[in-house]
Amino acid sequence: MPTDPSSTVPLYILIAQDFLGLHSPSPPHPAHTPSSSADSPTMSTTTSKALDAAKSTSQQAKNSIKTMTEETSATTSSILHHPYTRAALPFVNGGLAGMTATTVIQPIDMIKVRLQLAGEGAKTGPRPSPLQVTRDIIAQGKVADLYTGLSAGLLRQAVYTTARLGFFDTFMNILKTRAEGSGSQIGFKERAGAGLTAGGLAAMVGNPADLALIRMQSDGLKPLAQRAHYNSVVDALTRIAKAEGVTALWSGAYPTVVRAMALNFGQLAFFSEAKDQLKSQTQLSSQTQTLTASAIAGFFASFFSLPFDFVKTRLQKQQKAKDGSLPYKGMADCFRKVAKDEGLLRFYRGFGTYYIRIAPHAMVTLIVADWLGFITK
Repeated sequence: MPTDPSSTVPLYILIAQDFLGLHSPSPPHPAHTPSSSADSPTMSTTTSKALDAAKSTSQQAKNSIKTMTEETSATTSSILHHPYTRAALPFVNGGLAGMTATTVIQPIDMIKVRLQLAGEGAKTGPRPSPLQVTRDIIAQGKVADLYTGLSAGLLRQAVYTTARLGFFDTFMNILKTRAEGSGSQIGFKERAGAGLTAGGLAAMVGNPADLALIRMQSDGLKPLAQRAHYNSVVDALTRIAKAEGVTALWSGAYPTVVRAMALNFGQLAFFSEAKDQLKSQTQLSSQTQTLTASAIAGFFASFFSLPFDFVKTRLQKQQKAKDGSLPYKGMADCFRKVAKDEGLLRFYRGFGTYYIRIAPHAMVTLIVADWLGFITK
């Protein structure tokens, strides 16, 4: 007995087609027999009810999803704009940005430290190239050795960069509020002051992690029998504190603070000033402004901070001899001895490597911090 072809289509397909908005052209109907005419109204009514129920359920589901999305968005917005959250965000964003950048440039930092320690105490000592240092590190172990001290580097960023960018943004917000109240604008002097202060405060907090990083990276330069073979930054900090005293964790703190102030003066002050100038003087996109300003900031940060970074590395690497003496008595003594024994240009040895280490780190840090600041507005 012939039947209506539409009745042979499964019900779930009809429901799915209607839900998705797909409508196939109706097939031609053959001549109806009395029997098929009698069955057709019943089948049509059943299908219509099923489709109506499916549409109703679909609409309810869409409304529920929309409501949940709106509620989630409202909750997220409420959390992000809570006063405590707004105060903490510059620090959180700064730490995440710094840790991202450190993960990217850690091998370059490893090479920079080895270059600064090569030929220590000799004016005519070895002058290896960055490529030669890289080959030596890989030849003595494996490619992964270029990431020696990564855990210390990440801890340092979690402490130091979290603090310096957090303090800088906090100081800048205070300065902006004060400037708006007096009808003036923030100048380079205010930006420089904010950068210097933020860098100095953050460096004091982050010195133990910085010390552990230098010790871990310089360990491979010692004779095999004298190496400490630190397992992690926690292991390094614990063993240094136990063997040399807790105060040893702040060895080289003075040049670290001065170096951080010089670096932040070059990086944060020049980045903020360059971005402000590019915004007012050019038609560059926001992303291009950030990239250009961070490259400029990286150069000035390298130029101002390298001599202090050099001295900091020497002081943090030194350990007491058997008679209890140290190669350098402090920052001024280190500057004097290096200038006398190795020449003034030694302070800028490896400037290219240092810039390649500082500039990308500054660029990645500032770009990521900018992006995090944008999405958490």
